[in-house]
Amino acid sequence: MAGTLAAGGRKRAVRAAAELVFARSWGERLIGVLHLMASLVLSALYLLPAAMLAVAAAWIVLRAAGLVRKISERVAQDLAVTLPLGDLVIEGLIFLVLFPPLATLIARLSCAIQRHRLESVFGVTGPGAPVLEMLSTSTGRFRVLGFLFGRDAWTAVVYSTAAGLQGLFSGGITIGLVVYGIAVSIGSFLGLGYLVIDGAAADIARLVTVIVGGLLAAFVGFLLVPLLVGLEVEVARRLLLDGADVRVRRRLLEVQDSRLRMVDAAEAERRRIERDLHDGAQQQLLAVTMTLARARARFDRDPEQARSLLDQAQAEAKEVMAELREVARGLHPRVLTDHGLEAALPVAAGRCPVPVRVDVDLPDRPSRRAEGIGYYVVCEALTNVAKHAAADNVAVRAERVRGNRRDDLLRLTVTDDGAGGAEPDAGTGLYGLWDRVNAVDGALRVHSPVGEGTVLTADIPWEA
Repeated sequence: MAGTLAAGGRKRAVRAAAELVFARSWGERLIGVLHLMASLVLSALYLLPAAMLAVAAAWIVLRAAGLVRKISERVAQDLAVTLPLGDLVIEGLIFLVLFPPLATLIARLSCAIQRHRLESVFGVTGPGAPVLEMLSTSTGRFRVLGFLFGRDAWTAVVYSTAAGLQGLFSGGITIGLVVYGIAVSIGSFLGLGYLVIDGAAADIARLVTVIVGGLLAAFVGFLLVPLLVGLEVEVARRLLLDGADVRVRRRLLEVQDSRLRMVDAAEAERRRIERDLHDGAQQQLLAVTMTLARARARFDRDPEQARSLLDQAQAEAKEVMAELREVARGLHPRVLTDHGLEAALPVAAGRCPVPVRVDVDLPDRPSRRAEGIGYYVVCEALTNVAKHAAADNVAVRAERVRGNRRDDLLRLTVTDDGAGGAEPDAGTGLYGLWDRVNAVDGALRVHSPVGEGTVLTADIPWEA
């Protein structure tokens, strides 16, 4: 059984890697190449804090070794030890007073640059505590010391070093395969024209081999770009965005941001229900009451007319029941409670004016809370597609993503071929979706380049 699970895990890992490598457009790959080249250039800045600290540590070791040797020599002569204090003080000020705080400041700057790059290019966001806010977390004279030498400062040094080494590795591969391969192919192709006119066949064959090899290297490099970018993003998530203290700070910031939005959303939902009941069911119930009153008044004088009015009241009561079911369906549909997402998602898709293809691959049902949140996410996403996307087709997929032990996820993906460019601030309801998913420690991702459609992915804990 364990071997079967391990094999299944390897298959899923291989499938995920294949999707990452091949399911990317060439425009995205080109952006990735430019990003990795920028990482290579910035790696010098990212590695500078570690280099400065290494130089300071080396100075301490060398100075200590030199002083011990000098002291031992002098002690053998007499007890009066004379040291070059002037040079020692100047070097100490540079390597012990200047280098360490400057290294942590540069590391914090490197983290800020990397965070901005990941957010602006790939939409990977995380909390960046402002300088004044971080300084205010301590009191008195220890504020500056905590900012320069606290845990966040050394974490920044570690991440800056990791990002610098990764930039050298990924950027070097990109330069070596893509840039160098294309440059060699272009140069060889230009030289091929001269050899065709006046050149030996062996030289032409060798040059053609170089061109083919360069193009093949560039092609392999373009295939590897998504993996290299994904590795950089994953390292950033682990070290820069998902540390324990960072998660706590992010959680607090998210709670502050989402609290008022959830209150406003609840109030807006209450007003919607009140409006629906007042304009629909309440008015229809009033009509039923008036019809029954008319039937009662005519019951003795005109029984036939009274029966007709009773039939009318019965029909109106059925309309009220249908109206109330519509209101209740907006809250939690009965089909979801009874049969789960496999039956509820096609019903939600059927109400969308855009053709929707539904693919549900769920071997069993998640928790009721996860089902409710997932159903709401899909309904809201389809509403956004109908209102804003100008799409011709939509695909909805629900699947179970296996994790470690209790870390399984319910993954819902809504893909459309519309205009793209979805913005949370444009009244698309993305903030509401994010709040709902985040309330159970889920994750919501939106990939929406302008003119290329939108892919909305919600990962919800299976046992939420």
